[in-house]
Amino acid sequence: MGFAEKMVAKAIKENGEGDADSVLETLLTYAAIGKSPQEQPNNDSDHCSSGHEGSFLDDFSDVDSADDEVITKTVSDEDSKLAFLRRMGYKEADASIAITRCGTEATISELADFICAAQIAKAEDAFFAEDEKKPKHLDKQKKRSFLESEVLEKKRQKGLENGDDEGVRLPNPMVGFGVPTEPGIVTRRTLSEAAIGPPFFYYENVALAPKGVWQTISRFLYDVEPEFVDSKHFCAAARKRGYVHNLPIHNRFPLLPLPPNTIHEALPLTRKWWPAWDERTKLNCLQTCIASAKLTEKIRKALEAYEGEPPLHVQKFIMDECRKWNLVWVGRNKVAPLEADEVEMLLGFPRNHTRGGGISRTDRYKSLGNSFQVSFIALIA
Repeated sequence: MGFAEKMVAKAIKENGEGDADSVLETLLTYAAIGKSPQEQPNNDSDHCSSGHEGSFLDDFSDVDSADDEVITKTVSDEDSKLAFLRRMGYKEADASIAITRCGTEATISELADFICAAQIAKAEDAFFAEDEKKPKHLDKQKKRSFLESEVLEKKRQKGLENGDDEGVRLPNPMVGFGVPTEPGIVTRRTLSEAAIGPPFFYYENVALAPKGVWQTISRFLYDVEPEFVDSKHFCAAARKRGYVHNLPIHNRFPLLPLPPNTIHEALPLTRKWWPAWDERTKLNCLQTCIASAKLTEKIRKALEAYEGEPPLHVQKFIMDECRKWNLVWVGRNKVAPLEADEVEMLLGFPRNHTRGGGISRTDRYKSLGNSFQVSFIALIA
C-alpha cells in the first residue's frame, strides 16, 4: 500500500498484529501527519458527487457553535483526520461536520461512510424536488394529456353518481324483482348450482356504493345478481338499497297491514300546517342524525319575516333544508325533525322498539339510520 517499512513496524508494535483495522488506522494517521495541509493539493472534487453546489451536509448539522461538546481527543488528532479526508477528495466543510457529528474517536472509514450517506440523501432530495417541479413545465402534448385525464375522471365520477357500477346498473324504477305496488314487474334470474338454497343467505348494502363494490360483492356470493329496491315504492320514506340473496322471487306477499305510503298518511297531524308550496309526499332516506334546533329556529324566523307566502328564494332555502334533514311541519311557520318513534314506524318497527336499556336519543337515531326496511325484508323472506 506504499507505507514505509519502519512506519508499518511501529504501527504493529503499538496496536498488535491481530488488530488489522487499528494498524491501518494508525498508518493512515501517520501518513496524514507527515504531509501538512499546505502541501496537500486543494482537491474539491466531490466523492459520490451529485452535481449540486454547496455542502451536502448543511442539513445534517444541528450543532450550535455556542454549545461546543467536550473534546475527548487532542486537536492534532482531529486535524489529522480532517487533513486525510481532504486528501481523499472530500470537502473540508463536509469533513468537519462529519467529525463533529460522529466524534473525534470515529475512524476514517466511519467518517467517510457518514459523508457518502449525507451526499446520497441530499441528491435524492434534489431529485424528488425536480420531479415535483416538472408538472409546471409540461409541454403542449403533456398538457393535453393532463386535461384529457381530468375530463375522463369527471366522466367517471358522473357515471358513479348515476349508479354505473362496471356493468351493474341501477334500474329505474328501482323495484327489484317486484314490490307490492308494482306486482307485475318480475324478472327471471338464473342461479348457479352452488347458490341454490337451502341454506339461504341474504346481504344488504346501500345501492349507491362506490364503483366496483357491487361486482365484488356479487363475485364473492356465487355471482348472484343484486336486487335493487327503493322503499319509497311501498312506504313513505325513500331508502335505496341493494340485496344479494338466493331467496325465492316468486309468490311474494307483503306484510299486513301495508305501511303508510305518503307523509300525510304516516304523520296525519302534519297536514294542518303543511304549506301549499311544500309539494313533498315522500321523505328522503332516513339518516343517523337529525337537524339542530338552531336550524329550525332560523327557518322559523325566515318565515315570520313575511306575510303570507315567502318569496321564492326563501322557499328554496327552506325546501333544501327540509329535504336534507327530513323536516316536517308541526306548527305555524315551524318545522321539526322526526321523532325516534316516528322513524321506527316508517321503517316498519313497532313504536319504542329502540327505547329502553339506557340507550340515548342520539344512539336511537344512529341505530335506526343504519337499520333496514322491515316491510321489504318481510316481503322477500
